[in-house]
Amino acid sequence: MNSRGRAPVRVQKYISQAGAASRRQAEVMIGEGRVAVNGRPVTATGARIVPGRDTVSLDGRIIRPAPMRWVVFHKPAGVLCTRRDPHGGRTVYDLLPDPVAGLRYVGRLDRDTSGLLLFTNEGDLAAALAHPSGRVEREYQARIAGRITAGTLKRLKRGVELEDGFARPRRVRRVALGEDRWGVMLVLTEGRKREVRRLLEAVGHPVSALVRTRFGPFRLGRLKAGAWRPAHASELAAARGLVARAGRTTPPGRRGGR
Repeated sequence: MNSRGRAPVRVQKYISQAGAASRRQAEVMIGEGRVAVNGRPVTATGARIVPGRDTVSLDGRIIRPAPMRWVVFHKPAGVLCTRRDPHGGRTVYDLLPDPVAGLRYVGRLDRDTSGLLLFTNEGDLAAALAHPSGRVEREYQARIAGRITAGTLKRLKRGVELEDGFARPRRVRRVALGEDRWGVMLVLTEGRKREVRRLLEAVGHPVSALVRTRFGPFRLGRLKAGAWRPAHASELAAARGLVARAGRTTPPGRRGGR
């Protein structure tokens, strides 16, 4: 430990803790020669720096430590999960205030899906939660065409063969949405692209509206569309516990959508 009492850390860990990239992404960037320490390029992922004494830059931009932030956002339908849309569509970042707009989203949703979307600058935990290998639960409520039968629910519970492989919800049940309106609650763990929509279409019940109500321990609750809140300490503790119990490192994220 140095004279300031700060312990040396690996460069990729510092980059991740600063929210600039996940640890695995940082390792790739180091290998590509995009990272410098005190103005000198580093290519070894084992290189260490002392926070507060050494200066780390990525593509010429100095990376400064930032407090970890997690935000729960209720994404409205019709809004894109992207930083900017070349076609002029509205994005999630158009709806967020400046202090939140610098964060990255975790586990994207497609344009037509609403519900819980996480934003953070904590790269490692975000990647571990989003990666399919973590099997973190995502809960969805779908409004469907027609009234789903007990037989169809059983078929969903057994699993359905889709074009990209077999898919089976961890849990599924029918939900009454009002007079003559029915929906389905499904819990999935893989994060495959538009998986809920494809599952229900495969059993004859196309989705007319879809909302994600939970991602791991993070819950949408009564948060209104377009609104956001800081993640609760209990949610973050539970999320870290999920990752710790699984003993996961941070694998590279696979993007998906519902």
